[in-house]
Amino acid sequence: MTSSSPPVPVSWKRILAMAAWCGASMLAQAAAPEASAPAGAQALRAEHQKLSDKLDQSRFGRPVQLDSTETPGGLEGDIYAVVEHPLSKVSAALKGSDQWCELLTLHINNRRCRVSTSPQGKETLTLFVVRRYDKPVDQAFELPFVYRVVSATSELLQVEMSASSGPFGTSNYRVRLEAVALDERKTFLHFSYGYDHNTMVRLATQAYLATFGASKVGFTVVGKGADGQPEYIRGLRGLVERNAMRYFLTLDAYLATGSNEPAERRQRYWFASAERYPRQLHEVDLDTYLAVKREDRQRDGNGR
Repeated sequence: MTSSSPPVPVSWKRILAMAAWCGASMLAQAAAPEASAPAGAQALRAEHQKLSDKLDQSRFGRPVQLDSTETPGGLEGDIYAVVEHPLSKVSAALKGSDQWCELLTLHINNRRCRVSTSPQGKETLTLFVVRRYDKPVDQAFELPFVYRVVSATSELLQVEMSASSGPFGTSNYRVRLEAVALDERKTFLHFSYGYDHNTMVRLATQAYLATFGASKVGFTVVGKGADGQPEYIRGLRGLVERNAMRYFLTLDAYLATGSNEPAERRQRYWFASAERYPRQLHEVDLDTYLAVKREDRQRDGNGR
């Protein structure tokens, strides 16, 4: 398989590798104090009320709100969404590390995932991420995250993953999923992630996004162009918004298709969802995407 992208100078390979890692960085979160389920559910429902107008008027064509922040130390991304699934289904699908491995490998750059348990009983989810989809798995970065279910009750689901450090001057990787029932059919989700980076990483990423990545945009509208079309945010916040949406769509695809469906059905669903936002998320055609995923499953002895 070959890429349609222009050749990249050797001097940029390290920057691109770092950017790929940061794209996967949303798969972790530093541990936070555990709140009681009733208090956590109440706070999440209050957040839903606060965002109700934005969710009703969402430009995504469904109740989804995406926020991003460039902090002094790194990047943060948050997605809030109402999904047409009861909390019981959401919990059953998203409270197990094996399920997370399955859904996260829907992303084209995530080529393999493994779950292990330490002697102390801690679950680790290791994701193998390549810089570009056409790179072999033996060139993948290994991302080991501590996986933890904070709460799984009839009122609230909270899942966290964490990694204290990463490559190229990155650290404090963090992800959190929260879900609360709105009624018998609908659930409100909050998916957040972030990571920290040092000044060198920040400057290198900014340099890449200003040159080879200059065409890449996020979802936040920052104005209108001369043609009246929306102007979207670029740079670091654009990067974090693209990654946030890609991973939210993996959750959405897994919920929509279920764990008992053939893998290709989930893959087609995720790809179609991403292609609704071609300006931000288009990378390859469907046949190429499916071929990569088929090869991955056959290599790992899971052809289903």
